[in-house]
Formats: sequence, structure tokens, C-alpha cells
Amino acid sequence: MQTTNIREYLQKHRLITDGAFGTYYAEKYGTNEMPELANTDAVKAARVLEIHKEYIDAGAGLVRTNTFAANTELLGAGPDAVEDNIRAAVRLARQAAPLFIAGDIGPVPVNDAADADRAAGRTQEYCRIAETFIKEGIEILNFETFPELDCILPAIKQIKAEHEVFVMVQFCVNQFGYSACGLSARRLLSQAAGTAEIDAVGFNCGVGPAHMEQVVRSLDMPSGKYRIALPNASYPARIRNQIRFAGQPDYFADKAAQLADGGRIDIVGGCCGTTPEFIRRLAQRAGSGQPQGERPAPAAAAVTKPVRDNAFFAGKENGAQKLIAVDLAPPFDADDTKLLAAARLLKELGADVLTFPDSPSGRTRVDSVLMAEKVRREVGICVMPHICCRDRNAIAMRSTLLGAHINEIYNLLLVTGDPVPYAVRQSVKSVFQFDSVRLMSIVQDMNAECFRGAPMNYGGAINQGRPNLEVEIGRVRKKLAAGARFFITQPIFNKEAADRVRRIRQETGARILCGVMPLVNRNNALFMKNELAGIEVTQDIVDRYAENASREEGEAAGIALAREIMALTEDFADGYYFTFPFNRVYLLREIFRPQL
Repeated sequence: MQTTNIREYLQKHRLITDGAFGTYYAEKYGTNEMPELANTDAVKAARVLEIHKEYIDAGAGLVRTNTFAANTELLGAGPDAVEDNIRAAVRLARQAAPLFIAGDIGPVPVNDAADADRAAGRTQEYCRIAETFIKEGIEILNFETFPELDCILPAIKQIKAEHEVFVMVQFCVNQFGYSACGLSARRLLSQAAGTAEIDAVGFNCGVGPAHMEQVVRSLDMPSGKYRIALPNASYPARIRNQIRFAGQPDYFADKAAQLADGGRIDIVGGCCGTTPEFIRRLAQRAGSGQPQGERPAPAAAAVTKPVRDNAFFAGKENGAQKLIAVDLAPPFDADDTKLLAAARLLKELGADVLTFPDSPSGRTRVDSVLMAEKVRREVGICVMPHICCRDRNAIAMRSTLLGAHINEIYNLLLVTGDPVPYAVRQSVKSVFQFDSVRLMSIVQDMNAECFRGAPMNYGGAINQGRPNLEVEIGRVRKKLAAGARFFITQPIFNKEAADRVRRIRQETGARILCGVMPLVNRNNALFMKNELAGIEVTQDIVDRYAENASREEGEAAGIALAREIMALTEDFADGYYFTFPFNRVYLLREIFRPQL
């Protein structure tokens, strides 16, 4: 049973935790089964109790319940069965009689439901898990191995609003200090430090003790929180089709003790690959005494060049002039002759920025960033590549962003992206590690970490045709919070669509470039009406184009349509985002030609 208050204990002592449960269970009993299943097994439950006792005998003052994967997704069970599992795990931990017990909560995998439903369901499950622990008398909740804070923050706030519990949060980062979501350790700590409901924060898993020491020493650890470090024994290796950690207890203990002292860590222990012997050696070196050494002084601020505004709308902040962006789709092959000719003409016509979609509709085109760089270099006009989330994981995404920046591309349109076409899904796989909001968070983080002298200017897309406009307004607000400075809309074809965008502008204050697409013939209009999701082309628009109209007549109808949409949106639009069918960019001249 818990016999004292953990906050009072940490004022005078460093707390040693247990080590890994899952990897030690697999090693000790020669099995790959989920250890959480043993909690409710009449025979195997004794294994759980034995491991807890081994860690306590080794010197652990805090043990985590055997519940890392105790959720409906990973156990493949209903809520009642999960609660039974948690209650059984708590009973076993209590029988081992540690000084402190922490209810252990790992990430709940997400399903394929809609974003709003998925987020609400996940929050509800975290709260239900936490409530089960609290009903069992557990006063410490340990959220571990998370790549971000956003997925658990709503649940933590709700739990703390109703219960006086001690909340520990540990993030998982790699040796370079970035999580699987691409967020830096510095930003993760900063977010947690600004969250009053979190009592202790730090890192676990992901890296061995030496790399965790490097990560921690590079940061200004938050002074208002208790600080945690639970590194792995080492890095995993696959031996005879099993994952093994080859770290040595003495090496681990020396490094972890140095980490605890030098980083002023309050709670230290082990994660994957550690065993009771690792914790025994750590307890002998780090002890349970008061944390030693002074808190490291913040690193000296790097000297950077003055921040400059690289935005394509720089100089037009007062809205006196409408911004003009034009979309140029990179070619399907290696022939860029037509695109470069179009770019040169658009420069002459006064376009402010040229944008380049990122393989739209999941069909391979020339890379948007590389295409943008060639146009910037050869034509001398501001460029803005689109970057979508379909094709790159966090590593590749950061690499792309770094490559764009060193080539002086500072404007980006960040979008979730179209899925891979159904016909090729057997041979081509999407990535979609995150959506556009999370991608914006990565760029926001990189602006603070890497691009302070010349930050990236980025925006997002608005889908004004979404059935529930409130959801879209919420998405726009999230993107603004993630640093978006402008938005482009889907093409607008009628007053109803214009009114929806106007409302988004009124409720969010976002800078918006309204989408304008001058359709050039009836087939073009029919295709847009029937084959592109999210774009609303009414039959009235189609009927403006006669079946046997000449090219000139079709283009004249498109020019008139563009002028009509610009008039409908003039009162609120900050600019226009033109997409010209069939590369007919010369129509821009006619659209802005003074009318007699």
C-alpha cells in the first residue's frame, strides 16, 4: 500500500522506479504473449506478483502496474473486461507492497473513425482507465511512452478537475530528441511545463542511457515540475526472431546515475530491456537520497540573424491590394518546358506567388519542392510548394523541410493530401503518419529550433463544402493555433459557397485566398461537377457552356465566371488562388483586363 505522500517524499528523496515489465516478462518466462493477459489468469498471475517483488527487492520505491496495454484496442476486449484487468493488476501490485504504486497507462491506438469521433472516444477511454485506477485507491497515474501531449491532455485536464491525483507524463523521443510525431523534446517539455495538471514530466523508452543523458543535458528541464528519466537498457536487436536488449547493468547504472545527478532528475528508473539487476545497480549508485547538484543553467541563446519576413504577402499587410496566387501542377514526366513558360508569363502578369501541388489525386508528378526551387531559380518569382502528409513519415518530412529551407523556399502550403487511388493500393501504400494540423506543428517547432533567423511561412486549405461547417471552422482554428498564417479555399462557384467562406473569415479572422477556377468548356464543367469530391459545381454553371461552343466562347464564359466569383468575395477575400484548367494561365490577363 502507499504509505506516504509522493510530493512530500520527493521533496527530500530521489525516487527509484522499477524497470521494464514487458521485456523482462518475455525474457523470464520465454514467451511473447502480452503480459497484461496474465493479470486475470489464475495460474499466470503469480508471475506478475513475482516480477513486482523482484523489482522492490532490487530497490525500487515505485512500481508501475502491469497495464501498459490494458485498453480495448490492444486487449481486444470490451470496457468491462479492461476494467477487470486493471483491478486485477492493482491487487497484484498491492500484494508486492511497494512504497508507491503508479497506475500505468500507455498509448491507446486509434481506429479509422472520423477525427472528432476518434478524439472523443480516445479521451473517454483514457478517462475510464484512470477512473478505474482511482476507484481502486491509486493516487499516482503514469502516462508513458507518448509522442505528443495533445492526445492525452483533454483526459488529464478532466481527471484532475475531478480528482486529486499525482500525474506523471513521459514522452518517447529518439537519439536526436524528436518524437515519432516529429515534435522536439524541447517543445514537448515546454507544453507539459505550461500544463498545471501535470505534476511530473520527462522521458522514457526510445533511447539508451547515454543518448537520454545527451537529450536531457541539452534542455532546460522545467523547474516547476518533478523530472523523470527512464531510459532503455540499450538498443534492441533481433536475435532468433526475438527482440533482445544487450545492455549491461553496470554501464546502465553508471550512465543513469550520471543522468540523474547532472540533470537534477527526481524520478529515475528503467524501460525496455532493464531487469531487476539493472535497478539494483542503479539504486546502489543513484540511491534514494536527495537529488544532487545544481540545476543546469539554461544554454546560452544562439546568435541568429534578425528574423525576416519571407512571406509572399509581405508589403501587402494592409489589404489594400488583393494577393494573386496561381497553381501550376508539376508535369507527369521530365519535360518542364510548358510549366516554365507559364511561370514566366505569370510573372509578367503580376502574380505574387506560384504554387505547386504535391502529386494531387495520388498520381506521381515531379516533386513539388524541387519544381518550386527550379522555378524560383530560373524565373525569379516567389514560389510555394504544397506538402501533403500522404507520402512521408516524420523523418522524411523533416528532411524535405530542411532541404526546402536551405534552397531559400520559405513559403509552404501544408495539406493532409488526397489518398492513393484505389486501383493501385495493392502496390502503393500511403503513409499519413499525421494530418495537416500535426504537420503544421512540426514546422512551427522547426521555426523555433532550426529556422529562427528565417522562419517558414505556411498556410493551409479550407474545405468550405464540408457538410458540417462547424467542424471546418474548428479545423481552421486548430491550424491558426499551429502557426498557419493564411488559407486557400476550394474553388468557389456560387454565392452559397462564398457565404460559407465569409462566415469562416468572420468567426476565425483568418487571412483567406479564395479559390477561383475559370472553367473553359462544358466537358471541363461536367468533370468538375461529377468526378472531383469536395468541389461543388451546380448544373447552372454547367449550363453556361454550350455543347458545341468554340474555344473562345468557352474561355469567355470562364472569364465571366471568375469575375463573378471575385465580385461575390471582394468584401472579405485577402486575395485569390487561381487554378487554370489545361494550363491556360494567359486567361489571368483577360480576367483583370479593364472592362469597357
